[in-house]
Amino acid sequence: MKRILPVDELARDERFERIKIEDVIFDPRNASARDKRQGGFRIDNAEAPDAARGLMHGIFVGEIQALEGAGRTCWDFDTGDGREEAPFALKLDMARQCWDEARHVEISCKLSEHMGSEIGEFGEQVLLYEAACNPDPVLRLTGVNRALEGLAIDVFNTMRDFGAATTDPVLYFCEDWMLADEVTHVKMGSDWLRRLTDTDPERRQQALEFQRAVDKLFSFGGFRGEEEDNPVHLARKFRSLAGFSDDEITELVDTAAEAYAEAQAMQTAAAAGA
Repeated sequence: MKRILPVDELARDERFERIKIEDVIFDPRNASARDKRQGGFRIDNAEAPDAARGLMHGIFVGEIQALEGAGRTCWDFDTGDGREEAPFALKLDMARQCWDEARHVEISCKLSEHMGSEIGEFGEQVLLYEAACNPDPVLRLTGVNRALEGLAIDVFNTMRDFGAATTDPVLYFCEDWMLADEVTHVKMGSDWLRRLTDTDPERRQQALEFQRAVDKLFSFGGFRGEEEDNPVHLARKFRSLAGFSDDEITELVDTAAEAYAEAQAMQTAAAAGA
């Protein structure tokens, strides 16, 4: 079997529609996105139900890619303690994560149906899987388990709150269940980052810089943050449980604000050019 499987070779059927993350963030038609986002997933926001369905579909395809990424980590690296190897215990953790992600795929698919959507109604961007293809196992851990699974903590917490606000016990229970798994996945990434870079501060710094780059991309130009009109808010308590320090959470808030400012500037420029 091929190692570091390219994104173009992912198995998908005709229901899936591939899109680019750049098109999502910088589409000039989204120049007024701030106005549309105001209210987020509050029940008094008329856009909330459709936004929740779109987010649920995004969770579904994200869980597929998370399953693929964790599985590739088990396969892509030789077992060992070298810089380009993965310890056996790390592979066991990734195998456990595959089990969790497979369950999340099934739950998310059923939740999409529960919310009135079907597979392929919304597009699939594959940045999550691309981050999971990093040839350095430590950078892969920070990009996926700390950055992207960290985003999952924020998203699941938001969706769980939305389920509570709309008195939907099915949505609330499922999101609460998956949220607990995501805290575990991020905690695994935090623990392994420290263990694998304990004597190599330069490598740790490189890994954290890669994490920041992924975090910035997955802030989706203001989709996540701590402002009132950010649809998804940072789940500080759960990130602390997952091994994030207060300084790291504060830095993430700043990164999200920076991503929003840059996206707004690019959207305005694109709209003016059009």
